[in-house]
Amino acid sequence: MSSTVGPPPAIKVLPEPAALPEPLPEPAVEDLRLETVLGALSDPLRLLIVRKLLLESEQFDHPCGWFGIDRPKSSLTHHFKALREAGITRQRQYGLERRSHVRIADLNARFPGLLDLVTAWTPDAP
Repeated sequence: MSSTVGPPPAIKVLPEPAALPEPLPEPAVEDLRLETVLGALSDPLRLLIVRKLLLESEQFDHPCGWFGIDRPKSSLTHHFKALREAGITRQRQYGLERRSHVRIADLNARFPGLLDLVTAWTPDAP
C-alpha cells in the first residue's frame, strides 16, 4: 500500500479588524517556550481547537460555541486558558464572551513549521 504525503492544508489568515478589545494576559513572543507550546498541544482536544482555528476560521476570532464541542463550559474554559497561557492563542473579552484566534505570526517566528504540523495532523474519528 502506498501513501502520498502532500503539503499541509493552507492556513487561513484573516485581517485583524480595527478597534479590538485589548488581549487577555499572554506570554510575549520572546517568552514562548517550545516545551510549553508542545505540552499544551499534546491534548487532542486543544490540538483540534487550534487546527480548526487555522483551517476553518470564518472571522478574525471565535467564541467557544463556534467550535461545536460537546463539553461542559468549565472544561472548555480550562482548555482555552491553557492555549492562551502557552502563547498559542490570543483571547479578547467581548462583553460576556471570550473569543480566540491563533497567534500565527508569533508562532511562525519562534517555531517555523510547527503550525504546518498542526494542520497536517488528522484527528481520530469519534
